[in-house]
Amino acid sequence: MNTGKVDVLLGLQWGDEGKGKVVDVLTPRYDVVARFQGGPNAGHTLEFEGQKYVLRSIPSGIFQGDKVNIIGNGVVLAPDLFMDEAKDLEKSGHELTSRLHISKKAHLIMPTHRILDRAIEAAKGKNKVGTTGKGIGPTYTDKVSRNGLRVGDILENFDQKYAAHKERHMKMLKALGWTDFEGFDEVEKKWMEGVEYLRQFHIVDSEHEVNKLLKDNKSILCEGAQGTMLDVDFGSYPFVTSSNTICAGACTGLGIGPNKIGNVYGIMKAYCTRVGAGPFPTELFDETGKKIRDLGHEYGAVTGRERRCGWIDLVQLRYSIMVDGVTELIMMKSDVLDGFDTIKACVAYKLPDGTVTRDFPYEIDNVEPVYKELPGWKTDMTKFTSEDQFPKAFADYIKFLENELETRIGIISIGPDRDQTIVRK
Repeated sequence: MNTGKVDVLLGLQWGDEGKGKVVDVLTPRYDVVARFQGGPNAGHTLEFEGQKYVLRSIPSGIFQGDKVNIIGNGVVLAPDLFMDEAKDLEKSGHELTSRLHISKKAHLIMPTHRILDRAIEAAKGKNKVGTTGKGIGPTYTDKVSRNGLRVGDILENFDQKYAAHKERHMKMLKALGWTDFEGFDEVEKKWMEGVEYLRQFHIVDSEHEVNKLLKDNKSILCEGAQGTMLDVDFGSYPFVTSSNTICAGACTGLGIGPNKIGNVYGIMKAYCTRVGAGPFPTELFDETGKKIRDLGHEYGAVTGRERRCGWIDLVQLRYSIMVDGVTELIMMKSDVLDGFDTIKACVAYKLPDGTVTRDFPYEIDNVEPVYKELPGWKTDMTKFTSEDQFPKAFADYIKFLENELETRIGIISIGPDRDQTIVRK
């Protein structure tokens, strides 16, 4: 029997690879766009028609006319933040209620989860993970410890369920010695408004919906948040997020079988960035790092935090490609490197005992990157419309990356706008 396929779009580094723009470029090919994990801690920035939008929980296919957009069971949702985001989109003329479907099994981020997030992070002292304080970790912790509150719970006896969960959190906060509840009542009031607002959407058994759509031969694009190196199992633990950001997360976050996965698009930058704490082997602390940050506008879409910048890390990328099963690469922000005389790429790690490896090790805290230097292309490519215009040095850089990563680079971005995207032949 012929059924539709699910293609998956993932970040391959530490997040912030530019997924929002790529989803927007790819969505015209699909009937459905679905988010499968993460919460409002990750922002996808889209720019078109002179407007800039930051999506936190709503799938990026929302700008594509009549597409169905699904928030899957693997997502954690904050009703108040969701309401703000949805109302902003409605103001700009994008009607949502008929096109956005939300899984009953998605977990709710409660106001007390945010306080727990701050309290737990404060208790860690110098071992802080650098969370965004949005309550993501505590919500996933409740989910795994079988204490979660889900979207489907708002449909009956919600007040009692909410009160019981809140009481449990308050006991935990008391045990942590936390006393700062300033502004909590206002936050809670707005959160409850968000719950009311949520009720007007299609609240569905998304696993049935997704599989019925596939049976009807519909094509689905699954959009991941964050990046592979923030995966709770395979990322740079413990400096990771609380969900599975890898391709397998699309199966558990939407309820689809592995045999339904078609193409896996892996997104990377032409260099590398990281936000918050944690190891980052190719990080640059010099003028070059600062130049990349300024040229690439490397500041968080949601948090505004300065991103740490470094050269591309091919050891890390090979690892991500392997665990995700990437079938095609998409390279973002190559224009940021347009002015450099020399481009570096990390091809191996030197371990503390002096051995050199091309495999990603258990710990990367004290590895030393082994670089290959390549000539820069020194050309402004932002106006280019086809790969035939690429300078030879850039074409060579692409070929070098494809050989090292053993995967084709199918799309190259040369600027923030939707039009500044070159699909290779």
